[in-house]
Amino acid sequence: MWRRVYLLLVLVRLWFALSPSYLHPDENFQGPEVIAGQIFSYPVRHTWEFTSDHPIRSVFPLWPVYGLPMLLLRWLWIGNGQAGEIPPIAVFWTLRVLMFVISFVLEDWAIHELIQSPRHRRVAVLLVASSYVTWTYQTHTFSNSIESLIVAWSMVLIQRIVEAPHRSSLLSCTILSIVSVFGIFNRITFPAFLVFPGVRLIPHLFNRPLSLGVMALAGLVTAVVAITLDTAFYSPAPLTWADLIFRPVITPLNNLMYNISPSNLAQHGLHPWYQHLLGNIPMLLGPATLLAITRPYLSLRLYSAISGIIVLSIFQHQEARFLLPTVPLILSSVQLPKNKTLLKMWTAAWIIFNVFLGVLMGIYHQGGIVPAQVFMSGQPDATQVIWWKTYTPPIWLLNGKNEVLETRDVMGLRGEAVLEDLERLATCDTPADRRNQEYLKEKNGTYLVAPTSATWLDQYLPNKGLNGLRFREVWRTRTHLNLDDLDFAEDGVWGTLARVVGRRGLAVWRVTKSCP
Repeated sequence: MWRRVYLLLVLVRLWFALSPSYLHPDENFQGPEVIAGQIFSYPVRHTWEFTSDHPIRSVFPLWPVYGLPMLLLRWLWIGNGQAGEIPPIAVFWTLRVLMFVISFVLEDWAIHELIQSPRHRRVAVLLVASSYVTWTYQTHTFSNSIESLIVAWSMVLIQRIVEAPHRSSLLSCTILSIVSVFGIFNRITFPAFLVFPGVRLIPHLFNRPLSLGVMALAGLVTAVVAITLDTAFYSPAPLTWADLIFRPVITPLNNLMYNISPSNLAQHGLHPWYQHLLGNIPMLLGPATLLAITRPYLSLRLYSAISGIIVLSIFQHQEARFLLPTVPLILSSVQLPKNKTLLKMWTAAWIIFNVFLGVLMGIYHQGGIVPAQVFMSGQPDATQVIWWKTYTPPIWLLNGKNEVLETRDVMGLRGEAVLEDLERLATCDTPADRRNQEYLKEKNGTYLVAPTSATWLDQYLPNKGLNGLRFREVWRTRTHLNLDDLDFAEDGVWGTLARVVGRRGLAVWRVTKSCP
């Protein structure tokens, strides 16, 4: 029975992986967008993490995770006789499927390896597979999702090293060292989750100096490769030995120095030290939080999650996704209620919680941005587009259209200021604009992308172009929720929900103006 349930949950995970929700801009701008600019011929946008004087993001982990699949896909595309570059949306869905596969294979496999009891293993696998975090965050291209897999497999390798004979542990030591360096260059928070597992490894390395030497050598070589790739990426001129020796770019060090500065973190939002513990953990685990408190299964996995939460709570900027590695560790370290009635009540609460959050985050959360960007890539007249009250759209999905299309992200701008921008950028209303699809033959066109819950626009949309701006709706989807547009203070609870949920959706308007 549990195998059939597990197979169903795997299909649910795949379905959510193929849903175009957009959880956070970092899932594009800290990964696929950067590598797409290296592999394909269209321009992309590099965020401040990559353009500052002391860049804090490494490209070393991006190449094996995203670069190799892109290169393979491009090779298959060209090998099958296709002309031009592969459409970016095909790459987008390929990466989503890739994240599903490595989640399904590596995460679930790691749980099998770490848990000895078959009964406990089945419960742990089902809990992880039925979590909305696994369905959504873990199938998106986050560095946090990769970190979850690295933490889990580092614990597997540590377990193999401690339990294996001397000779057979050398390979595991080598792989662990490579994976650990990879994890540090992926996210500097990675070592926080290995405090207790690392302590378990110390006696083994102390008694077997050869294993320690192998780990040190493998880690050093991996670090040199990572620093070389980063230095070459960030150097304005071709890489030289002088750059590598005297001006190396060590991104984990830059990242650490940036994040220990409260003034830097204040730019991204400061949180109290208990934000992870009292806010983010319950948001990720839901009803399982109670089990973690009342019925914990004391294990190295649980201690690893605790050490990660403690270290991450030191930093004042705390987002829920930073705790993704703790989700499988905690869910595999809880015991279900023994009382049948309590078990049924808890199971019902668990299902309702994950279905609700899964649909919200996996389908509707900013779900119109990717389809809208694909639509914009096919508009031949588009030269200006303003995105209002949405997350920053991924530029690489424009399929080269960004060479002539200027994308302006004005997410938090007041409506009056947006209107001023539109009045300045809008093209003149012509007879072609008033005929169906004839506007596509124009050389220039200005577009506005905004959620349909933005009621401020309602007063301008009926205008037919006789005076002022004319808004012509050319695309719309209902699969879009903008949770950043909640305003309970002004609209009240019911009014806010009626507007944001009842008027959910994202629309694209072509904007013109009346000219003399």
